[in-house]
Amino acid sequence: MTLRIGNASGFYGDRFDAMREMLTGGELDVLTGDYLAELTMLILGRDRLKDPAAGYARTFLRQLEECLGLAHERGVRIVTNAGGLNPAGLADAVRRLADRLGIPVRVAHVAGDDLTAAHPGSLAAHAYLGGFGITQCLRAGADVVVTGRVTDAALVTGPAAAHFGWSETEYDRLAGAVVAGHVLECGAQATGGNYAFFRDGDARRPGFPLAELHEDGGCVITKHPGTGGFVDVGTVTAQLLYETAGARYAGPDVTARLDTVRLSQDGPDRVRIEGVRGEAPPPTLKVGLNRLGGFRNEVVFVLTGLDIEAKAALVRDQLEPALGKVADVRWELARTDRSDAPTEETASALLRLVVRDPDQGAVGRALSGAAVELALASYPGFHVLAPPGKGSPYGVFEDVYVPHGSADHVAVLHDGRRIPVPPAHDTAVLDAVPQPSLPQPPEPGPTRRAPLGLVAGARSGDKGGNANVGVWARTDDAWRWLAHELTADRFRELIPESRELTVVRHVLPNLRALNFVVEGILGAGVAAQHRFDPQAKALGEWLRSRHLEIPEALL
Repeated sequence: MTLRIGNASGFYGDRFDAMREMLTGGELDVLTGDYLAELTMLILGRDRLKDPAAGYARTFLRQLEECLGLAHERGVRIVTNAGGLNPAGLADAVRRLADRLGIPVRVAHVAGDDLTAAHPGSLAAHAYLGGFGITQCLRAGADVVVTGRVTDAALVTGPAAAHFGWSETEYDRLAGAVVAGHVLECGAQATGGNYAFFRDGDARRPGFPLAELHEDGGCVITKHPGTGGFVDVGTVTAQLLYETAGARYAGPDVTARLDTVRLSQDGPDRVRIEGVRGEAPPPTLKVGLNRLGGFRNEVVFVLTGLDIEAKAALVRDQLEPALGKVADVRWELARTDRSDAPTEETASALLRLVVRDPDQGAVGRALSGAAVELALASYPGFHVLAPPGKGSPYGVFEDVYVPHGSADHVAVLHDGRRIPVPPAHDTAVLDAVPQPSLPQPPEPGPTRRAPLGLVAGARSGDKGGNANVGVWARTDDAWRWLAHELTADRFRELIPESRELTVVRHVLPNLRALNFVVEGILGAGVAAQHRFDPQAKALGEWLRSRHLEIPEALL
């Protein structure tokens, strides 16, 4: 017995046509859509300040207007977290849409994640619920299930538990579904999108992924026939490493052991996942807190030609009086210039100034006035990419942990009945996993200085203020070298920005992979825009571009 679960959205703003493509491209039992991220919750929170009836992903409704009839005709159930901060509001909107279209569907939703009242000062505080609220809705006959903040993998574990009749303590099966859900959650990132070795296939318009999930928790990751992109062990490995950390991947229903995952190619565009073990979940739930942190502004000065460092120093000295009382001032000089450049753009460096303060006035008119006044009174060739504005609000994200019982997890069925979802029966503290044995290092031999990316892939992302960088080898010989060469200290050497930060290395031999967590590199999270790449999306590609001594046998 196989359950075919597809994904049609990896973020709020993903490909609009994906829902139709997934419904018409092949067989499905369940279609999921992941619309939420840390930044999205802040955006929806600000929406709801303006309109209490808002707070959900409106794009989902527009997609459903085109596709609800298709899903009903084909018997495909839809499960989505597009409810955001207002799942009840979105469920009502779906019912009104179905009535208008004359489509008889049963709509349910999951409630209980909103803990904002318990966290004064936050714009939105939401617990990451598990999948058993979704399970209850589906077992009661729902055709569409809307949730707020659940774990991304819950969109798969919930339908799987409903379909196969799993109990809350079948941890290995649940862990297998968690791994499948993690691979699906970011859409085309599992089918060649954002993939280090994108030239291995046609990545121009990747299809969206689906999982053929089995009763024992194993699955095959694939995509509809004839769609773009490709699915291989590498694309699945990359996604498994994305925004994870060590061997234990904890959630509210189960802790999945990523060090037990086994991958194998099962034919063209098919990767089998098996062997996943699970443990009781931790005794606490993660709660994502979003709040407004103040106001920020920025201006980028273009420095062209000679004396780049001296020009940057002049601007800093000239603006110093206007910045004296600003709470947070950051200057970054990007040496994008080249000597004897053939174009003005390639002869130019960029000096970026970012300011933050609780007072909008301190970063608004005061800064913009001081910067504009330099137009005829600063370095030769003075100009900026865009004039600074009046200052805009920025958000701060942090996570806290509360006991399972702090959230009143409830399945609100299509007929209005409310079914409480009890917290986890058993829990286990997340103890550290002993470091696995490393493979034998390669025999000494000639080396050549070359980019790491010639022998290793990488994918990076954000979790609050931390970044993770997953790095994997594609062959056993490359893994033997990588496991010994790319230590946490070597990582700091290659990524100078991390030298004063805590870098933790996790080893996953089954995946021939290392996962690095760089603590604090993103400041207060993506909404605070702490660095040039605020979500660390390209940190892995920077690492792959760095040169080190690589055995010639691997090149």
